[in-house]
Amino acid sequence: MKKLIGAALTAALAVTASQAVAQEKKQLAFIVNAASDFWKLAEAGVKKAQAELPNYDLQFKYPAQGTAALQNALMDDLVAAGTDAIMISSVDPKTSIDAFNRIAAQVPLFTTDSDAPASNRIAYLGSSNTDAGVQAGEIAVKALPDGGKCMGFVGFLNADNARERIDGFKKAVEGSRIELVDTRGDDVDFARARSNVDDVLAANPEITCMVGFYSYNPPKIYEALQAAGKLGQITVIAFDEDPITLGAVRAGDFAGTVVQQPFEWGYQGMKLMAAYLEGDKTMIPENKLIIVPTKVIDKGNVDQFEADLKAAIGK
Repeated sequence: MKKLIGAALTAALAVTASQAVAQEKKQLAFIVNAASDFWKLAEAGVKKAQAELPNYDLQFKYPAQGTAALQNALMDDLVAAGTDAIMISSVDPKTSIDAFNRIAAQVPLFTTDSDAPASNRIAYLGSSNTDAGVQAGEIAVKALPDGGKCMGFVGFLNADNARERIDGFKKAVEGSRIELVDTRGDDVDFARARSNVDDVLAANPEITCMVGFYSYNPPKIYEALQAAGKLGQITVIAFDEDPITLGAVRAGDFAGTVVQQPFEWGYQGMKLMAAYLEGDKTMIPENKLIIVPTKVIDKGNVDQFEADLKAAIGK
């Protein structure tokens, strides 16, 4: 009987010790703006960082829906659960300042993809969305030497990443005969993203160019053009590296795409937060912007890019 009690006590102590070790690990969280395949690359980056940060527990979180309210509630829940630092892609920075500042007063807060510079976040790590928009505009200028009327498609019209990409595009096409007539938002509703394109095809025959500003917009443009028998008749400029987008670039159905490096956001973001918690702030520049460059992918380099992408995520 004493042996049984002793064994049970040993097992209980082992469990308690294991729980104590788990609780000693600092917790880092990466929160995205919506459920999209685009974020799988960032998730792979977080997974790589986890292997190099054994003393940390890294979490990758999708909000139930792409709304600022749910993102902010998720941050509150994470802080209450003991999370030590958070990196977030803000759905709507302008309406989230108070919420961000509340979180930043409790734990170090960083942004990625969509910045909230008016908040007390420590730093932004991600693309220069303005530069990416300029690159997209340069693709349009090259593909449309005689000009054209473009329609844009995006998820959150008020998000900084959307606004900056649109502004960058407009800047790049200044002085050309290319005009961005309008941009249609869909709030990351994929059905609506497709119907937006269908509606433009039906109501705006003057449109000769389409720009997909979020990762899932170009595939929806592709679907709509294919269904309408207009692939290759309308110039398409894309963002990001969805397989459908890369296939369309390879086939010549899209003029090109501007790709970011979300894998690096996840990987570098976790390493940055871990270093910050350990007192190393040398990676935070004075302007608080850590820019991971974007690049243009066209028919000439799409195969190499896709091979490099598969290598990075271990496929």
